[in-house]
Amino acid sequence: MPFQAPAEKAGKTTVYQNERFQADETFSRLFDGSVEDTCEAARRALLSQGYVISPTPANAVPPSSNNSSVTGRKHFQPDGDVHVEISFNVVCAPDGRQDQVTTAFVSAQQDRYSLKKSSNSTSIGVSALGSISVPMSSTDESLVKVASETIPAGAFYDRFFSLMQRMLGERVADK
Repeated sequence: MPFQAPAEKAGKTTVYQNERFQADETFSRLFDGSVEDTCEAARRALLSQGYVISPTPANAVPPSSNNSSVTGRKHFQPDGDVHVEISFNVVCAPDGRQDQVTTAFVSAQQDRYSLKKSSNSTSIGVSALGSISVPMSSTDESLVKVASETIPAGAFYDRFFSLMQRMLGERVADK
């Protein structure tokens, strides 16, 4: 009998089994521009939508690869008890003659947090007045991560790539 993982024995498929790795579900686009111009267009596209750009660590991309990357985050609060954070990662890689065509690889992750409330109660006894207890209570609140997923390919990325293309066109026209 061939080996089966516990999840497969129970009739459940694991998450990675839904990964199709097909050309129609792409997280990348080709741009007519240098790596520098393409990643700058991505940075400006994110900035224009209120994303906070994080500095890229020097060791995140090997210097010999001639790649560049951009990371941005934006926070949302759709409900009083719900907080959502979207993190964007863009890597620009040369893809053509004379480095004038660049592939931008993009993925965005959505993390969802919920407010968790925990009650603390304390009693104070005052012996000089007798046995009087005054209940003291407080509530602590903290955000707890309840979900995290990569945003699926589709209209979300199409809008980002369109804005990136516009920003790249403006940047190239200014040169």
